Amino acid sequence: RAGRYRRFIWLTSDNMHHQWLLLAACFWVIFMFMVASKFITLTFKDPDVYGVKQEPLILTSMTKVEKIQVPEEKCLPEEFQPTGKVFSEDPMHQPLVHVKRIELLRNVCRDAVLRNLSHTTVSKFVLDRIFVCDKHKILFCQTPKVGNTQWKKVLIVLNGAFSSIDEIPENIVHDHEKNGLPRLSSFSDSEIQKRLNLYFKFFIVRDPFERLISAFKDKFVHNPRFEPWYRHEIAPGIIRKYRKNHTETRGLQFEDFVRYLGDPNHRWLDVQFGDHIIHWVTYVELCAPCEIMYSVIGHHETLEDDAPYILKEAGIDHLVSYPTIPPGITVYNKTKVERYFSGISKRDIRRLYARFEGDFKLFGYQEPDFLLN
Repeated sequence: RAGRYRRFIWLTSDNMHHQWLLLAACFWVIFMFMVASKFITLTFKDPDVYGVKQEPLILTSMTKVEKIQVPEEKCLPEEFQPTGKVFSEDPMHQPLVHVKRIELLRNVCRDAVLRNLSHTTVSKFVLDRIFVCDKHKILFCQTPKVGNTQWKKVLIVLNGAFSSIDEIPENIVHDHEKNGLPRLSSFSDSEIQKRLNLYFKFFIVRDPFERLISAFKDKFVHNPRFEPWYRHEIAPGIIRKYRKNHTETRGLQFEDFVRYLGDPNHRWLDVQFGDHIIHWVTYVELCAPCEIMYSVIGHHETLEDDAPYILKEAGIDHLVSYPTIPPGITVYNKTKVERYFSGISKRDIRRLYARFEGDFKLFGYQEPDFLLN
């Protein structure tokens, strides 16, 4: 009996040992499965889970830029080529039209023949044109007469001065003491460079000649009551210098305006007119597109598509919308352009085109037909 009892004890102990081994093996398999699952989850997790806007410094290949000492007047050297976010992802995944716009811009910037028309100094004048939204890391260069006011409203809302675009009074939009939009020129030299290098940057362009017509109509024909200097100071200055028939007493005519703009020596009047000239200054002089690497360049003619795209690329499309665009307002009006230039000499038109040729070439606008005939 004692032998049978010892044998029973031994068998019972051996079975329990095997059960413990089996249980331990099961726990080990479960543990390894949990580790593998965690690894797979971390490896293939959708990046969008972490938010709409991704940090561009990780996704964008950056070129090292040496620290540049900016003089007190904030005039950056011409060779200054800031790097920045051109696209948030691989360019091959972006709409082809935007890729081609950036490629065209860079190719024209490298054209030595057009250098005088495509390059400018990143001066305080340029930095004054660029508005800053630090909260969302955005820089917007204003180009008057291309829907600029609406973009400023978008940035005002993003900066928190107003909760919606509809709440912004019209007289506040361009009042830079009250609209909560700092200019890039208001920062220190190192802070300017940091923002130029890292922020999402954009501006809008339009057919250069149609833009000039819009500026002429707005400032010298309709002339808002709160801007009397265009009619009472600037127009008389242009007429005295450029009107051929000095006995003519009519107000400023478009041909006077064209003659002034096409004059190679126009700058002596520009100095007297001050910053009011921004409404007809070239895009090159306003935004320095060959010196500052902009992320996106929108076109007024395709703004219905470009505005949502810009908001999406900047990572703010879930926060604000571009104001509704009235039907037909962005369409290029070829007939209107031809009508305005029909009574102007070919010589004056060619001189005007010579001044704005950089804008035509950089942004893919065709030379007007009436210059080719």
